[in-house]
Amino acid sequence: MNFERAAGASNLAPMFLYQHDNRYYAQANPGLVEIAATELTALGARDPRRTGGGVAFEADLETLYRINYQARLVSRILAPLAEFDCRGPDDLYRGAKAVAWERIFSPGHTFAVFANVRSQTLRHSGFAALRVKDAVADRFRERLGRRPDVDPKSPDLWIALHLEADRATVSLDTSGGSLHRRGYRRQTVEAPIQETLAAAMVHWSQWDFRRPLVDPMCGSGTLVCEALMAACRIPSGYLRRRFGFAFLPDYDNRRWGAIKRHADDQIRAVPAGLIQAGDIAPQAVSAARTNLALLPHGEKVRVRRCDLQDWHNLENALILCNPPYGIRLSRDTDLAGWYARLGDFLKRRCRGATALIYFGQRAHLKHIGLRPTWKKPVPSGGLDGRLARFDMY
Repeated sequence: MNFERAAGASNLAPMFLYQHDNRYYAQANPGLVEIAATELTALGARDPRRTGGGVAFEADLETLYRINYQARLVSRILAPLAEFDCRGPDDLYRGAKAVAWERIFSPGHTFAVFANVRSQTLRHSGFAALRVKDAVADRFRERLGRRPDVDPKSPDLWIALHLEADRATVSLDTSGGSLHRRGYRRQTVEAPIQETLAAAMVHWSQWDFRRPLVDPMCGSGTLVCEALMAACRIPSGYLRRRFGFAFLPDYDNRRWGAIKRHADDQIRAVPAGLIQAGDIAPQAVSAARTNLALLPHGEKVRVRRCDLQDWHNLENALILCNPPYGIRLSRDTDLAGWYARLGDFLKRRCRGATALIYFGQRAHLKHIGLRPTWKKPVPSGGLDGRLARFDMY
């Protein structure tokens, strides 16, 4: 991985907010914040403080690199650059323009801004992001005579704005885009489960990497890809080509290289067939095989085309699945009856097994006909979903 440092960015005295207090902010699915805080601590973060949309924490540079490369449950890691009072669009423009952007990137790079706004004076996140964009561009134009271009889809770096009440924080996205995009999902089917939610299901299953793990409705294979990465200790960022932390003025390529090599050295193989998957749709089977092939030891995962009723010998297995909930099924499917048959399958074929099932529409939980050991609210893709665990005695 080769990263370009912004011109003149080395050997600078601390001038950005994160450099003074070493504090960063991890964005996470609201349903995953608690376990995300635990994961961050395990990776070396200090003093984690949970918030509604993530976790604030303290870290040195090595820990920042490690978290971005290995964390499975968070979506972005933000490095705060500046914080200022903001009572309207003019304050926002002035505050963002005062940031020394030229110490971070150059006019030859592209950038984009995303905003999270909870303010009475600035209520539209798109407008707030536009004001920050204008401020950045104008500062470059006035100081260097030219400005960087905006790329809203795949910029070199992302700038984050958080505006709450009358206080604004401008940050650099050190992840360089959402961390849920692992890089293995080259083919997909409708309504795939998000990678961070799939990783959370593996985490909550308490899998010991010895018990067989099966996804009998695998779709494009996200759950088994995340299971493989956990079992083989494959870093979540293994296939990512770049990270935003390379634009930090104190970025240290030597330290980053050492963190990456150490993590990669921990990768291990798993027995063939320990992880299995299947789907009735041939395009899903093809997608799952293609995606698994991009990961180390992906060939160890067995994927076959089969109906749910074709599965046998699932006693004592760990079953993870994200069943269709009306999006991947035809409109005339009797969903209540379909989930009842799924519950019957678990009772008859899966004695001694543990099943973690994500219900994208929580109303379907009552149709499965089983009492869950526990259930958790986990939103995903705008859905008020539920994750439930069933222990089949």
